Amino acid sequence: ANMLGLGNAATPFGVKAMIELDRLNPHPGVATNAMALFLAINSASIVLMPPTGTAMIRYAAGSQMPLAIWLPTLIATSISLVVAVSAVLVLQRLPQFAFRAAAGGAGDRSHGDLAAADAAQAALDVKPTPAGPWALGFLAVCGLAIIGGFAANLAQQPDLDGAYAFLGKQAANHWLLPLLIFALVGFGVARGVRVYEVAIEGGKEALDVAKRIAPYLVMILAAISMFRASGALGAIVRTLNPVTSALGVPAEVLPMMLLRPLSGSGAFAVMAETVNTYGPDSYVGLLVSTLQGSTETTFYVLAVYLGAVGVRNARHILPACLLGDFAGYVGAVIATRIFFADLV
Repeated sequence: ANMLGLGNAATPFGVKAMIELDRLNPHPGVATNAMALFLAINSASIVLMPPTGTAMIRYAAGSQMPLAIWLPTLIATSISLVVAVSAVLVLQRLPQFAFRAAAGGAGDRSHGDLAAADAAQAALDVKPTPAGPWALGFLAVCGLAIIGGFAANLAQQPDLDGAYAFLGKQAANHWLLPLLIFALVGFGVARGVRVYEVAIEGGKEALDVAKRIAPYLVMILAAISMFRASGALGAIVRTLNPVTSALGVPAEVLPMMLLRPLSGSGAFAVMAETVNTYGPDSYVGLLVSTLQGSTETTFYVLAVYLGAVGVRNARHILPACLLGDFAGYVGAVIATRIFFADLV
């Protein structure tokens, strides 16, 4: 889901993965090496598909090449991934980040606790039953209806240029999610999974997860709002500007860079405003668009995922993820200067 650039749609899968990793955790409340590696990969946010959200903002602003940032973004996120994973593997060997039970914590998780967790999970699992002909027939009709609708939309394009524009811009935004939902439901029905019952159980579990992560989410959002309203953001931008400008990073993109690890929606809004102000195909517009897709909202992700499993000792996760973010920024700047050297 992350590699397809689905954004918040990947969060439920990530939270579920953290819950499953926590079931294997012998020291509750302390992040394991597997959790650290998973969150480093998640925060690197490598995206193989073009960043459609950013591309649509660029297209709406009048860009002649809205997807030009795809390859620079892919390079930057690849660098971020390598650095973040390397940092996790190195830092986890340092004595100060050793994996041990937290002082005053719940202690080790016993084999009995693990067995109880396995039994609880087994009780939630719905045993697959073979799909009948009516279910398969209904699935086939739904599939043909979706394919027919897509073909009808494509046939309505006036010429070949319109068809290319539809496939390149509208199809990904309007058809990707319905096709993904149909594929997931269809695969479940074909495998004999009782999709409705399993979805109900997933909804119950999601409510429990939401209750656990709500305090962490409220705190991180409140901290972000205080940071933006206090004027600290502007002060940091003014302080860093002389150094970053000399390194090819204009002051106009610094607010988005500083907000990106904290707030995805806030950084996206700043990116859209910058693109509209300086032009989508200017150096500033291209750089800020590439930076938007080069890193993840690290503090938000850590607050949600660690809060979902009650981890208070994150060990080396934060420094490793921040190193990955910094590497993504450096990669984005270098890639943008290489690919759009005539605009520098």
